This record gives sequence, structure tokens and C-alpha cells, in this order.
Amino acid sequence: MANPIERFLGGPPLRTLLWLAFLSIVVGFVLATLGLHPMRLVQGVIDAVEGLIDAISRLGLGAFRSVGQYLIWGAIVVVPIWLISRLLAVGRGPR
Repeated sequence: MANPIERFLGGPPLRTLLWLAFLSIVVGFVLATLGLHPMRLVQGVIDAVEGLIDAISRLGLGAFRSVGQYLIWGAIVVVPIWLISRLLAVGRGPR
């Protein structure tokens, strides 16, 4: 039975770190090849959502602005981590 850290990471920490580094290099290469810059993509999403939040606040629902900002800020961290964990889970197959 693996220890809790290995269960959480899906394997030994060093192997997981090397796998994430490898995936990061591959994804970075693909993005560079396509001429995509992650920060521009993130900024585009942020701008679109902030535009939506501004439109909602103009309707008199300004209280949702803070919640929307928290959603955006959290999603910038949570979504990539979730996506990476899902990609790693697909490679392992069913448990």
C-alpha cells in the first residue's frame, strides 16, 4: 500500500514531478509552435468574464462582481491543476 502522499500524487513524488515537467515541455512546445501564449489566452478569458461581470453590475447586481472575481482568480489556479490531474488519470486507466 502506497503512503498518502504517493496515493495523492498518483505515484512517487519524483516520478510525478518528472512527468509534470515532461508534460509541461510538450504542451509548451505545442503552444509555441501554434503561436499561442498562455498568458494572452488567460487574459482573454479574464477580459471576457470581467466584461460579463461589468454588464451584470450595470444591471444593479454589483454584489456579484466580487464573487465573479473570486471565481476567475480561483479558476486560474484550479482548472489547470484539475486538467493535469485528469490527464494523468487517463494515462493510468481505471483504478
